[in-house]
Amino acid sequence: MPRRSPFIIALSCTEEQVLVERSRQYTASYCKVVRAKIILLAASGMENEQISQVLGVRREVVSRWRKRFHYQRVDGLDDRPGRGRPRSFSP
Repeated sequence: MPRRSPFIIALSCTEEQVLVERSRQYTASYCKVVRAKIILLAASGMENEQISQVLGVRREVVSRWRKRFHYQRVDGLDDRPGRGRPRSFSP
């Protein structure tokens, strides 16, 4: 029996535009592009298992980003500050 996510994603026009732009960026990091694609597919009505198969990521990853977007919207898709020692060399 497939699981249904309790986090229903409904996008505003501006959120959809931002996510489409992020999903098409070639210069953005891979993880940011995948996060945007996860949310766009979730908004189209796909379940977590289907999204994970289409994008080639684990279902738990899809579930995590769907939940974070539900509570924090577009800002939730950005990386959180890391723990540990700060970088000593610039990127």
